[in-house]
Amino acid sequence: MNKTIKQFLADSELLLNSVGEGIYGFDTQGKAIFINPAAVKMTGWQADELLGKNIHQYHHHSHADGTKYHAHDCKIYNTAQDGIARQVSGEVFWRKDGSSFPVEYTTTAVYKDGQIIGAVAIFRDVSQQQQTESALRAALQDIQKLTEQLTAENTYLQSELAQEFSVTGLVGESQILTEMLEQISLVAKTDSTVLILGENGTGKELVARNVHALSLRSRSPLVKVNCAAFTPSLLESELFGHEKGAFTGAIERRKGRFELADKGTLFLDEIGELSLAAQSKLLRVLQEQEFERVGGNKTIKIDIRIIAATNRDLLAMIEQGLFRMDLYYRLNVFPINIPALRERPEDITSLCQIIIIKLNKKLGKNIEAITNKSMKMLKSYDWPGNIRELQNILEREIILSNSNILDIKQQLSLTKLSNVSASSLSANEKQHIEAVLKICKWQLGGSRGAAAILKLPDSTLRSKMKKLGINRPS
Repeated sequence: MNKTIKQFLADSELLLNSVGEGIYGFDTQGKAIFINPAAVKMTGWQADELLGKNIHQYHHHSHADGTKYHAHDCKIYNTAQDGIARQVSGEVFWRKDGSSFPVEYTTTAVYKDGQIIGAVAIFRDVSQQQQTESALRAALQDIQKLTEQLTAENTYLQSELAQEFSVTGLVGESQILTEMLEQISLVAKTDSTVLILGENGTGKELVARNVHALSLRSRSPLVKVNCAAFTPSLLESELFGHEKGAFTGAIERRKGRFELADKGTLFLDEIGELSLAAQSKLLRVLQEQEFERVGGNKTIKIDIRIIAATNRDLLAMIEQGLFRMDLYYRLNVFPINIPALRERPEDITSLCQIIIIKLNKKLGKNIEAITNKSMKMLKSYDWPGNIRELQNILEREIILSNSNILDIKQQLSLTKLSNVSASSLSANEKQHIEAVLKICKWQLGGSRGAAAILKLPDSTLRSKMKKLGINRPS
């Protein structure tokens, strides 16, 4: 029977020797009876070393990981027994020098008078193909990663562009503002964590942007998270991202703000609104600079600078069990206190000039100045809403104005305040705060504290006490 298959192969020898694929001819026992030059070149085994021998023991004896490949599992041998043609990939052949190479091969039975007399295996080295495919997969992964990054950054930037960005908050020449600007300049050059403290409307985000802009990370993104804008569960996804299927509605993988801020700065606004569970997870990221996405188990390492901001009294929250002390000390490396607008009335003239320039462009107006009477009134007001309130008042007045000189007439609350002397106003305010403090036994924070009764943030009350010279009796 071997003579028959040998004759069959001999008749085709010229053709078989000319092809680039390796070709083996076998009898029904799996012994080699034909080997073409391409097979010799690929394997390093000469034909006379293998003819008459079971090639499985030389080329196919183990898998790529070294585990044994039993002869009865050999697809070539199986075809020589059952006549079923097979197309195989994901296997390796072993060379004479002990190295291996990935192969794809086909096996076809040879028949004579309806009986199987052997099989032919045609194989090829797919090393180059696998390398190309691997490089292509890596390139596609890089493209996918870049696409996700750009998509996420684009979404974030669009939301940022929707918000008005103002430079007015850092305008002025008061000593208290100058000292704060010096602090910003000094800490910006470091990678230290910054905690920005101040009332609503004072420009905490603007300070964060300036710290980032003056830092060595200025070419990388500044990413903002408003901790008060999300529920605890959504905030976790917003900060850390999530994997596809992590929860209902998670139809695709999404990067969180920590990943977007990698190599840059993450600004955590309203940090005092974080739940205790979120505080715990944030603390771990700050300590280890790594995290996992929601629904994932892959650890992601990051390199970011943290800037946090709040208008709440974090120390009082710690006393009430609402804020972690270890997180507070992790954030409070370099605190920056933003002065309230009432603490720097001498800056109001400069602020108004900048705001009016912006509003003229926005509203299509041409306001050139403010009357002295109106400016005096603005400077005597207490500004509970700070710079944001000043911007809103000026915008309303400019819309109503038919003159190039702004004369504030509509703000009756301002007019009333302007008729009260600054000294009498301060005296009345001091007397009222002291009375409330005595009732509360000088407790500032908490639901029964003076700040809650006065409907003021804790930090605002402390600022007022300092300004008015209110000290707790020893």
